[in-house]
Amino acid sequence: MLTIGKLAKARDISPDALRYYEREGLLAPSTKTDSGYRLYSEDAVRRVRFIQQAQACGFTLAEIRELLHLRQSDQACCDDVRSLAIEKKLHLAAKIRAMQAMSAALDRLVAECGGGSLPLDDCPILAALEEVAWNIGRVP
Repeated sequence: MLTIGKLAKARDISPDALRYYEREGLLAPSTKTDSGYRLYSEDAVRRVRFIQQAQACGFTLAEIRELLHLRQSDQACCDDVRSLAIEKKLHLAAKIRAMQAMSAALDRLVAECGGGSLPLDDCPILAALEEVAWNIGRVP
């Protein structure tokens, strides 16, 4: 059995993060000592690795909880997990497109600005951002 400190060290994660996973329903100790210390089985190492890997793929903790429930369900199948993965992939692709548009907008602003020692009142980047903010405020 592993203490929370040993589990944390095994997965290079803080004990606070493991307690948070417990509060989020992602991880539970196998038992607690009479003193209230959490004790984890070796399966907890695998489960934390799964959580970390899923986070690295962009899944939120709520989505990871759903994946873990599917994993334990007798009714679920690979298609259920695949559907969640496809949904996540589409969400990430939309975020990437939005970030690419933001990057292109910044490229245009930087190209329009000659830099130098102009006073900030004459900065084309700040003027363009202010114009966008003003136009957004006008939209009903």
